[in-house]
Amino acid sequence: MHTLIVILHVIVSVALILVILLQTGKGSDIGAVFGGGSSQTLFGATGPTSFLSKLTAGAAIVFMLTSLFLAYFSGTGGTRSIMKGGAAAPVQSMPAPPAGMPAGPVGVPPIPGAPVVPPAGMPAPPVAPTTK
Repeated sequence: MHTLIVILHVIVSVALILVILLQTGKGSDIGAVFGGGSSQTLFGATGPTSFLSKLTAGAAIVFMLTSLFLAYFSGTGGTRSIMKGGAAAPVQSMPAPPAGMPAGPVGVPPIPGAPVVPPAGMPAPPVAPTTK
């Protein structure tokens, strides 16, 4: 049922766009290309104005109803999970780096101003002289 309403909603959306583009505006836009301005035999003696406006109103009503239906039923779905029962998987923490390995990522420079801690067994880096 939900899939049918989604398909109907997409079809009505495209139809609504096309019907609105077919209507003639002040500048006789794209509607004149399809005979909206000069040909009155296709839509009757009154021209395309009343037919297209009724078609637009009908499509807009169906669009609004399908929008309300989809909005209502998308919020009442409850909580669904792809997990079939059971407890959640335990969270694994990162193991401590082995001795002699830096704690941070390799190749990433340290943050300026942060204290530099050398790895175990390595001498401390030289401290740059400060000028005042």
